[in-house]
Amino acid sequence: MTQDTIANLRLEIEPVSPRHTLDDVSQLFLGDRYTHLLSLPVVDDAGRPVGTVSRYALMQVYLKHYGREIYGRRPVTELMNTAPLVVAFHEPMDSAAQYVAKHIPHPITEDFIMVDDGRYCGMGIVLDLLRAMEARVSLQTSALHEAYRDLKRSQTHLVQSEKMASLGQMVAGVAHEINTPLGYVKNNLEMTREVIDQARELVRSYQDVVLMLTDENADADALQARLGLAMELGEALNDETFEDVMQLHHDSLFGIDQIAELVLNLKNFSRLDKAKTEDVNLNQCVESALVIGKNVIKDRAQIITRLDDLPPVSCSPSQINQVLLNLVTNAAQAMETPGAILIKSWFDDDFVHVSVHDNGKGMPKDVVDRIFDPFFTTKPVGEGTGLGLAICYQIIEQHGGRIRVASEVGKGTKFVVSLPRSQAALSKAS
Repeated sequence: MTQDTIANLRLEIEPVSPRHTLDDVSQLFLGDRYTHLLSLPVVDDAGRPVGTVSRYALMQVYLKHYGREIYGRRPVTELMNTAPLVVAFHEPMDSAAQYVAKHIPHPITEDFIMVDDGRYCGMGIVLDLLRAMEARVSLQTSALHEAYRDLKRSQTHLVQSEKMASLGQMVAGVAHEINTPLGYVKNNLEMTREVIDQARELVRSYQDVVLMLTDENADADALQARLGLAMELGEALNDETFEDVMQLHHDSLFGIDQIAELVLNLKNFSRLDKAKTEDVNLNQCVESALVIGKNVIKDRAQIITRLDDLPPVSCSPSQINQVLLNLVTNAAQAMETPGAILIKSWFDDDFVHVSVHDNGKGMPKDVVDRIFDPFFTTKPVGEGTGLGLAICYQIIEQHGGRIRVASEVGKGTKFVVSLPRSQAALSKAS
């Protein structure tokens, strides 16, 4: 038999006939084989169940004065339940449990009869059925927990995939942002190397002059030529030249810092640290998003920032970077002609807020109503997954915050992200 049918709980219990007396049944209940049963089946000569006689009903009769003497020799048909619980032998466990739970009397005084094609084939104990269902519920709960963990893992991978897709769209721009400072750092180093070569030649010339001056047999003309070369090199390597070298050095360090900042922002943006939270100033997240999205934004919109001094909030910085980058690049891509994006930050007693407001083409109400739906996009095929804003909404919700949008066709769109200041709000959302 399969684990899904009630047959697995079947007990082969010898039934009593309608001709048995109540005394006969009471003696059976006293036997070791029947101690765990609440009731016994009553089956006719054709093998069909006609009722059950319960231990509880029998006790109620025998507890009366002279109950045994009066009723003991009477047939069980006078005391039996003529509408017993009857379950088909091959009934699925779930439906059998539902049937028993719906029809069982309270308090529970009887077990249930199993039949095969209408004929008696055994008994089932209600407590055994309850234990079996408890085990099934426990198994299903474990399966649900595992499914939930799988879902969370899939969700994490989806967020990371969307993040990587955003980065992929900006690879060319990021490469340009790296190559520009890298180019002038290389040029500066080449120019510095030329000066170093000249300085090395100057030092060598001075060394030769010193050696010739201490040599009594040195040729005067050769000494004069070497001294002239040294003086010529010395004039070329004057204070102005070294000031130029120091400026080249300073510019190179500045370029390297730019590259380091971009790489750090890329690292912070791309890392998979969903569970990691830090106390972060959201203004830093804004600046990081602007660095990453610079190449997408610069030819489309002028960025205007009005950032207040903010208190730190507990959040996952890479996820908030992802949200802000999505909002800023979406705003830039909404520009049909060069426009402006205003980014503001402020706070109140409960929340820290960041808004991204563009003066692009705006959206009609039917689009605004669906803007956070998964796979909904207004971009041409191949240019958007329709997951960006849905994931943004999910990230902010998981942080215990909220994200709102207002838009007017022809005037622009405004998104406002609000994150709670208190750790308790974030813990509750988690």
